[in-house]
Amino acid sequence: MKQIILATKNKNKLVEVKSVLGNDYEVLSMEDIGIDVDVEENGTTFEENATIKAEAICKICGKPVMADDSGLEIDYLDKKPGVLSARFLGHDTSYDIKNAKILEMLEDVPEEKRTARFVCSIAVAFPDRDTVVVRDTIEGIIGYESAGENGFGYDPIFYVPELKKTTAQLSMEEKNKISHRGKALVKMANKLKDMNLWDC
Repeated sequence: MKQIILATKNKNKLVEVKSVLGNDYEVLSMEDIGIDVDVEENGTTFEENATIKAEAICKICGKPVMADDSGLEIDYLDKKPGVLSARFLGHDTSYDIKNAKILEMLEDVPEEKRTARFVCSIAVAFPDRDTVVVRDTIEGIIGYESAGENGFGYDPIFYVPELKKTTAQLSMEEKNKISHRGKALVKMANKLKDMNLWDC
């Protein structure tokens, strides 16, 4: 089976990746292979940060490594928090507080100006081949309150009008079909298969 290391300490992301890639890949976490390092994500785009992480961990373990950088872009806030989504209000600040702050910042902003998107860039780095990068998004709006117990991060405030739900109100199966990460993972899996990059 094709083995891939996921460059994250986020267990929620690990669950999402495994659920999308299914039985085609053996997805291992950094913890599974005994790597505990923090990679400085100093890129200015999601693509740069995903590449930085994937290539850094690949150099350490010598195996194919997948990394993603994802975040929330809010048009009214000039696409912030963007690449700083995880660090918005501080890395250790809970997402309950982050979500509440964003709702406060958008208080009295009408629905047509609350447009937003989740962005996900995924990079797969190989020991002896060029890094492969893909990107995908999901469009929506910022709701007026947090809703839903599923998902993580900004999911409770990200409302998808067509579904009349936040992404935190979706099941894992529903979310993977439409989410930025789910679509990017499918795109990456297809790209790797088409390019036959795995024989390395």
